[in-house]
Amino acid sequence: MANDHDTVAYDVEDGIAWLRFNRPDKRNAMSPRLNRAMMVALDELEFRNDVGVLVLTGEGSAWSAGMDLKEYFRETEANGLRGIRQAQRESYGWWRRLRWYQKPTIAMVNGWCFGGGYGPLFACDLAFCADEATFGLSEINWGILPGGGATKVAVELLSFRRAMYHALLGEPIDGKTAAEWGLVNESVPLVQLKDRVTDVASKLNERNPVTIKAIKDAVRRVGDMTYDDAEDYLLRAQEAANSFDNDGRKEGIRQFIDEKSYKPGLGAYDRSRRS
Repeated sequence: MANDHDTVAYDVEDGIAWLRFNRPDKRNAMSPRLNRAMMVALDELEFRNDVGVLVLTGEGSAWSAGMDLKEYFRETEANGLRGIRQAQRESYGWWRRLRWYQKPTIAMVNGWCFGGGYGPLFACDLAFCADEATFGLSEINWGILPGGGATKVAVELLSFRRAMYHALLGEPIDGKTAAEWGLVNESVPLVQLKDRVTDVASKLNERNPVTIKAIKDAVRRVGDMTYDDAEDYLLRAQEAANSFDNDGRKEGIRQFIDEKSYKPGLGAYDRSRRS
């Protein structure tokens, strides 16, 4: 089933929501209209029973070329501070929503990913790209700070020296280099990209969704904590997850210990069965 928001589109198939930037003629640059449509689409997909994983990708030859310079900057700035702040809320709002999304999320970077595109890239839990993709922080070339929280993203995902070089020089890198530097998990030829992402999404769909959400939140939270604070947080998070879906935890242990029907190091327990 397809649902088209003009600047955003999605399809749901086999438990995977394929959410797409849909401005191929603009290399999927993010406009205020697109940002509003993305929030609506995320709302529609988050708690659907037939959606286990969300994949964010782009129509055409680009993932997202960043912010639309005309619509996001020039036209919003014409409305003064009010317009600027509204545009910021709409863009950063859906990226924040994506960071804490109920379902696991995957960025499938099929082409250009520049500037503000680093915001949703980082918001996704996992990221895979095409070898042919192009990444860049080009803002230095037209005189502004990298947008969309991109400076923070670079520091989070790259080493200090690489982050500084990437932001200061404005030189693009290809998908293989993005994977080597840590911007994405893996880079594969474009013709293999959707199959690889489908395989990963299918594996995620086999896992316990309550545990997945707890792990997603934990990985993002503990990075800024001391070890003792992280230890306390993780103990409480584990208790909360077990309380919310104790039957799932018990079933996984039962299948492993009593039935010996799977090995946790090699795969997931069968969630379709209950003792």
